[in-house]
Amino acid sequence: MSRLKVRPHGAHGRVTHVTPENAGWTYVGFDLHRLKPGETVSAPTGDREACLVFVTGKGKATAGGQTLGELGQRMSPFEGKPWSVYVPQGSDWSVTATTDLELAICTAPGLHGGLPVRVIAPEDLGQEIRGKGSNTRHVTNILPEGEPADSLLVVEVITPAGNTSSYPPHKHDRDELPQESYLEETYYHRLNPPQGFGFQRVYTDDRSLDEAMAIEDGDVVLVPKGYHPCATCHGYDLYYLNVMAGPKRTWKFHNAAEHEWLLKS
Repeated sequence: MSRLKVRPHGAHGRVTHVTPENAGWTYVGFDLHRLKPGETVSAPTGDREACLVFVTGKGKATAGGQTLGELGQRMSPFEGKPWSVYVPQGSDWSVTATTDLELAICTAPGLHGGLPVRVIAPEDLGQEIRGKGSNTRHVTNILPEGEPADSLLVVEVITPAGNTSSYPPHKHDRDELPQESYLEETYYHRLNPPQGFGFQRVYTDDRSLDEAMAIEDGDVVLVPKGYHPCATCHGYDLYYLNVMAGPKRTWKFHNAAEHEWLLKS
């Protein structure tokens, strides 16, 4: 199996655990918890900030000493927008499931601090359609660069069955602003119906990194560098939750030159 693909460990509890240490990089962390009603998960943020994304289900949340109430509403990631919570460095958080709950914990270095805990409600989220034809996908911006955070960029995308996504291929692996920013990235994939599959390729211009992998429901793909397009098969919609972070909190990407003509057609 590709070293870039992280399969879920079981179906309950913390099923995915990506850290800078085990990913071999510097910035992005990603955990995925699947909880039953009444179960609680909690953690201090330490020197990292966090964005808690209620992928599916509901839970009662506290953060930084504040009671935030019951959050979450959708029972499928393919329906509606998520609830999320931003938690700064030097704080803590806790979530107790009130239904079956799938909770994503997105983390990155807290560089400055001083930002407040905040609930990010579905009505606060912008949505857009990118691409056209068989490259159409639906984007929900959870923590875009126009909203306060130190390092984190968080977005979710739904790609209709048979379509490509993160395409034409683009990369963001050079700290050379304003042309390109360096951002590590994780993709948390879900399929609808869940027995489906898709594909993702991660590769560099010189092909020193060139891995193509089948992606199934619950898989996480690590993108340390290079281009990273994906595609889903006929009959199966693809959801993914992206977490990005790097030395500067901005998304400036470079398109693969040989495929850039697709943007003009």
